[in-house]
Amino acid sequence: MDKGTSHSTFADWAQQQSNPALASVLQVIVDVCRDISTAVTMGEVQGLYGLVETANVHGEDQKKLDIYCHELMARALHQCPRVAAWASEEMEKPECNPAHQCEGDFLAVFDPLDGSSNVEPNGSIGTIFSVLPHIYQGTPPGEAAFLQPGTSQLAAGYVLYGPATVLVITTGAGVDSFTLNPQTGDWIHTRTQIQVPKSTREFAINCSNQQHWEKPVQRYIGECIAGQNGPRRTAFNMRWVGAMVADAHRILCRGGVYLYPRDNKEPQVAGRLRLTYEAAPIAFLMEQAGGQAITGTQRIMEVVPDLVHQKIPVIFGSSNEIEIIHSYHEDPSENVTLQLFKSRSLFVQA
Repeated sequence: MDKGTSHSTFADWAQQQSNPALASVLQVIVDVCRDISTAVTMGEVQGLYGLVETANVHGEDQKKLDIYCHELMARALHQCPRVAAWASEEMEKPECNPAHQCEGDFLAVFDPLDGSSNVEPNGSIGTIFSVLPHIYQGTPPGEAAFLQPGTSQLAAGYVLYGPATVLVITTGAGVDSFTLNPQTGDWIHTRTQIQVPKSTREFAINCSNQQHWEKPVQRYIGECIAGQNGPRRTAFNMRWVGAMVADAHRILCRGGVYLYPRDNKEPQVAGRLRLTYEAAPIAFLMEQAGGQAITGTQRIMEVVPDLVHQKIPVIFGSSNEIEIIHSYHEDPSENVTLQLFKSRSLFVQA
């Protein structure tokens, strides 16, 4: 990350924003994330570990902490007069604010607890959020109101709950970060104008899906693993946290690439991550920090969703590597020139 700032706070930063109404919504969201941070810390003590009996709209198991964090955010947005409606990973359909659904300026979308499989092992998890304009202002927003491309986002960010609780945010004028002071409850402004290094020697991908990857991804990862003896002549390291927020934060700190590509495991599914409240917000942050974010063939920020919960492939990070990956997707029929796995060992042996 780039240069630090004086010890101003998020409230100070919000007061300097050109859109006071948007800043007020962001203040509501980050205040909730402070409460979520406490819930994450005290989750086991407060009986918030374990599963609820019902699955979410995606057919996935829901954790008690997922639901609790969702409800914290939904209640706060319900009380915010600037928000007309919101959508969440834990909701089947968007929910309108009864008192402000017509005159509210904004729509909010969020993933209340990204990487919740890391809860019990005490790994890093996060909250992702984005704010969109209420383009049909004057009428209650239905699902169609949320089907806006990432380029329509007015603000996006995430909070990472790790050794420190860190907020990373953009309103389209660069990327800033804030660190929660647990003693005062203030978000301290710690970094400004964050930039992703253009080059990297790190990649993040779940290699257990290797057999199902499409050929361009096979080729790219194969070249990375081949190291100094391969065509890239570079020794790469692999990282994989299991929470996209944590991997995104590492990339903002020191560069890298993250791949959750389309694969052939379930050919009818285009990807595994949700466009509206996962991929698009992270893509906005990456681009504002000088990185790139693509599906493989297309800029994520330009994808117009067909559904609120639409899934897409996601590849983002250091621009030089993203350009290489994109070039490999230009010819998806290209043969894989390197064998990634052998039958009796995980990686190719020298």
